Amino acid sequence: MPLSTFRPAALGDLAAAGFDTIIDARSPGEYAEDHLPGAINLPVLDDAQRAEVGTIYKQVAPFQARKIGGALAAANIAAHVAGPLADRDGAWRPLVYCWRGGQRSGAFATILDQIGWRTARLDGGWKAWRALVSAQVEETGSPAPVAVLDGNTGSAKTEILARLAARGVQVIDLEGLANHRGSLFGAMPGGQPAQKLFESRLAMALSALDPARPVVVEAESSRIGDLILPRAVWKALCAAPRLRIEAPLAARAAYTAQAYADAVAEPGRVEATIARLARLQPAERIADWQRLAQAGAYEALAAGLMADHYDPRYGRQRARHEAHERAVIPVAALTPSGIEAAAAAVEAALPGLFAADAPQAD
Repeated sequence: MPLSTFRPAALGDLAAAGFDTIIDARSPGEYAEDHLPGAINLPVLDDAQRAEVGTIYKQVAPFQARKIGGALAAANIAAHVAGPLADRDGAWRPLVYCWRGGQRSGAFATILDQIGWRTARLDGGWKAWRALVSAQVEETGSPAPVAVLDGNTGSAKTEILARLAARGVQVIDLEGLANHRGSLFGAMPGGQPAQKLFESRLAMALSALDPARPVVVEAESSRIGDLILPRAVWKALCAAPRLRIEAPLAARAAYTAQAYADAVAEPGRVEATIARLARLQPAERIADWQRLAQAGAYEALAAGLMADHYDPRYGRQRARHEAHERAVIPVAALTPSGIEAAAAAVEAALPGLFAADAPQAD
């Protein structure tokens, strides 16, 4: 019997298909750049082997490359079957894919199928999956109406998003997906995913939304760290109605000093980041910020950075979206109770946010 194939017509079809394991048969480098959600990497050829076979194919002969590649692939597949897959029982149902659904996934899936596992190969491979992802983030965007949560640096927007999610509101945490807090100081442990992997994660989050309910997304620039927001997502953020959190500078500085504890704990990181602002700020101000950082006066440093760098920049950016602002939500203190109250206020504002005659904030 021919090997079973699977080709999803939509991103949600993957979960609905009910495979027990999704196996990415590509090299570790390809897997790191992007992979299907939940896939494990069991490479038919590792990065060095793939490069070696490719060189032989181009410089020696295709036949010689296929012969060496086949021997390497057979040994690697055997090691996977005897190792990571050794505990799978007879009912196990895997999906295998490579870049285009060709030789690597075909070889792996054939062996698994011959063993007796109900194996399917992803028709078109990662490339076909990538087309679905690109369509979602570049063309379709969000199936649900988007509301943007705005506010100056340190307004606890990300934490408010988390509180909204706990209250049952649909949210997409772009900074969480990008593993970056969206500022010069915003790098997170583990670093950012590759652009394509970020887009895959974002596409899956978008495809899972209920179109009948709004989704709340934090205001962002077109980049989060080194990652670029895809076209359809960026256009939706620019056109969406906005709710702005307004908190006093002192409250925002205190909150930020606590929220960025991991950044200030890394020796030299804050000072190096301040130095990157030298072309944008007077030398005296940079020197003052460096003194505050070296003294560990992080709350005063946060207040200075907000007042003289971040708030003016946010103000200029916000002016471009002023027509979309619908309400200002004041928060006196960014304490747990204050943040919870802000989340409740955002939730309460959502039902009337998309009315054609919704009033704009003064």
